[in-house]
Amino acid sequence: MKKILVVAAHPDDDILGCGGTLNKLRKSGADIHVTFIAEGTTCRYDKCDILTGEMQKEILIRETSAKAALNLLGIGEPSFHNLPCGRLDQEPIIEINKIIEKEIKQFQPDTIFTHSYKDANSDHRRVVEAIIMATRPGAQNFVEKVYSFEVLSTTEWRFTDSFRPNIFMRLDKDDVKKKTAAFEKYFSESKIFPFPRSTKGLETLMTMRGMQCGAESAEAFEVIREIVP
Repeated sequence: MKKILVVAAHPDDDILGCGGTLNKLRKSGADIHVTFIAEGTTCRYDKCDILTGEMQKEILIRETSAKAALNLLGIGEPSFHNLPCGRLDQEPIIEINKIIEKEIKQFQPDTIFTHSYKDANSDHRRVVEAIIMATRPGAQNFVEKVYSFEVLSTTEWRFTDSFRPNIFMRLDKDDVKKKTAAFEKYFSESKIFPFPRSTKGLETLMTMRGMQCGAESAEAFEVIREIVP
């Protein structure tokens, strides 16, 4: 994993899904870029056809949080595409696909981290559907690995079709600390435990995934595709 592209539906999904792993891989010298497909805010409003000043302010706050979180991990500024949150199923899949293909062409990653098919969030499922299209064999030959991550308060709430990890990344104490500190930059999204998106919620999941692979802490992933040399 020398060049890693994270394709997330919304700002904060990257940290929730693989923040500890990104910190670990960045320390090992990996080049990492994060791109967000939707803005992550307007789904909380009845309509988003016309962006109000309040909406725009909230979107900017979310973008500022994303930059601060990634900066804490030592990762450069992400790219924002700001498609309407919660409504990616209303966007032509080819348009989402073209955004991702352009990101892949520009960055040329060997590894992609993205969402799971199992998520309750429809935006997440739409993104991974577009990823499959954008990374099909022959389209972007330099992409060797595609992994799904889990996002608290959506992946574990798809009760009828559970996330089934089959690859784990061991995390040290610094990785755990940096992940939780990065998520705390999203002060509008973090809540009090037992809500999953809390410091204790993140630590609990990392501890559980660690127990599954014989480590103190870990993040878990599901392999979509992996080319073995």
